[in-house]
Amino acid sequence: MDTSYIDLTIRLTLALVLGGAIGIEREYRAKEAGFRTHFLVALGSALFCVVSQYGFGVDLKDSSRVAAQVVSGIGFLGAGTIIFQKNVVRGLTTAAGLWVTAAIGLACGTGMFVAATIATVMVLLGLEVINALIPQLGMTTVELSFSAPSTESVRELISHMRSDGMDVQSYELKERRTSKGELLEANIQLKVKRGTTDNLRVIDYMDPFTDVRISAVEG
Repeated sequence: MDTSYIDLTIRLTLALVLGGAIGIEREYRAKEAGFRTHFLVALGSALFCVVSQYGFGVDLKDSSRVAAQVVSGIGFLGAGTIIFQKNVVRGLTTAAGLWVTAAIGLACGTGMFVAATIATVMVLLGLEVINALIPQLGMTTVELSFSAPSTESVRELISHMRSDGMDVQSYELKERRTSKGELLEANIQLKVKRGTTDNLRVIDYMDPFTDVRISAVEG
């Protein structure tokens, strides 16, 4: 082998640490792929790189092939985190995070420690610091489910939300019979400004409507 066991340990350990750092941030945000997924992706990418460089002897030196396969192969993990439901796409940031984590692992595997560290810092800055500094840029989707006694109550609530700048993308009403009579179950998709309290803002709008009962708010 052209490298020492200490060097191999450093490469793999740094991949684990940097990938785990991104995973901790995703775990904090309660995303589908968290700490374990990210550190495994980074560690696996680094190990593939090391094996391609030193595992097949001196005569077989085409490590770029393995790197290319890692880049394309990580797609199945990313695709698994993307969800398309009710005209809303979720999980794109998590998929992109896995993709860049694989790149960080490859960088650690080839010994490019500075590049891997800088990339990790940039990812964390982009996910946390910049997002906190400019939270109001762009829109986010909030799904609201509630029950109401009549269509008039639903219309009044939707009108109230639209008057305050909330964009009602779509809504669905279903009738359900109960012991107290017929009840309407509504599912509404809203576009609201990005912020840390989107769900709380939506709930606040429900306070004046005493006959409306919230069942779920997702955003």
